Amino acid sequence: MKYMLLIYGKEQDITETEHAQCREDSAQLCHELQKQGKFIAASPLHSVTTATSLRIRNGKRIITDGPFAETTEQLGGYYIIDVNDLDEALSVASRLPPVTKGTVEIRPIFEMDNLPASNKLISQGEKR
Repeated sequence: MKYMLLIYGKEQDITETEHAQCREDSAQLCHELQKQGKFIAASPLHSVTTATSLRIRNGKRIITDGPFAETTEQLGGYYIIDVNDLDEALSVASRLPPVTKGTVEIRPIFEMDNLPASNKLISQGEKR
């Protein structure tokens, strides 16, 4: 089963040194998961200050700078993994470096067979 692990935290609470170590530790975990056939994708996101949000209301586009909602923690990155069950997803999430300072949201991915073949991350028909 595929899960997305969403990384939330307060951007100002992590130093550049901690961020660099987090990237290194995360890359190591990704390589480990790859060897086990469980890694699909992962990436940190640029600062929330670079975010643009889009809403369409009454047929009109509303574009705003920043994240989609007022929150104390911002979405900082993600992992997509293919594991047996929620317990295994929780085990992987507990090893993510940001979990000690922020929150990791674990959500199963709703798999759809009718997506284009180029969508290798989600399409159930594509095999790694």
